[in-house]
Amino acid sequence: MVNKSAHIITEDLNLWFGDNHVLKDVNIPVYDRNVTALIGPSGCGKSTLLRCFNRMNDLIPETRITGKVMLYEENIYSSRVDVTNVRTKVGMVFQKPNPFPKSIYKNVSYGLNVRGIARSRIEEIVEKSLHDAWLWEEVKDRLHESAFSLSGGQQQRLCIARALANDPEIILLDEPTSALDPQSTARIEELCLALKDQVTILIVTHNIAQAGRISDYTAFMYLGEMVEFGKTKQMFTVPKDKRTEAYLSGVFG
Repeated sequence: MVNKSAHIITEDLNLWFGDNHVLKDVNIPVYDRNVTALIGPSGCGKSTLLRCFNRMNDLIPETRITGKVMLYEENIYSSRVDVTNVRTKVGMVFQKPNPFPKSIYKNVSYGLNVRGIARSRIEEIVEKSLHDAWLWEEVKDRLHESAFSLSGGQQQRLCIARALANDPEIILLDEPTSALDPQSTARIEELCLALKDQVTILIVTHNIAQAGRISDYTAFMYLGEMVEFGKTKQMFTVPKDKRTEAYLSGVFG
């Protein structure tokens, strides 16, 4: 039975790339209108798990997946599911800002045009999305300039605005601040805290302190297994598993 307060939940999720068993019986809930952080050492499967939630691993050859990823009552790996619809509901922002080689305006409006949204609504949605990403005041007089004219932090907020424009239920963030300076990082963290009132957020981060600052729940992964999941404050104060304690205290990373 799916937990009604969980926006997404995995059930015995396994993933292989060829013969490499990357995810091993992963069970995790992602709670509605909360920030959930995925932490763990490099190569433990965090980003692979994140990409399971919008089926981006489907694009990698020789990928095999068993188990379920339930988006409310629907298994997104069911043959009946429209993958494009899943990716509209579950937006994604990558580690390195990746704006399209288009204007600031067209970056945000691109997905709306593809979906056939009426032109009369697109301008309104673009402005709202830029507002929600805390970027409107910085770009409102230069909407038709290249997105590459923006700073790294602004480009990442533009990518968040682009995701928000599709009115997603969930946003996946794959180490969104690892390529940014401390000031831009702080801005993205504050933005995540503000956005969780309107969208569920799942973030992969190598920065343990960042997870402690912005997440409501944390999942610790190690060697493809979900070692521990719980409320962030509780896990960071009294971890239940010795491997979690060792990771949080810097014994390994």
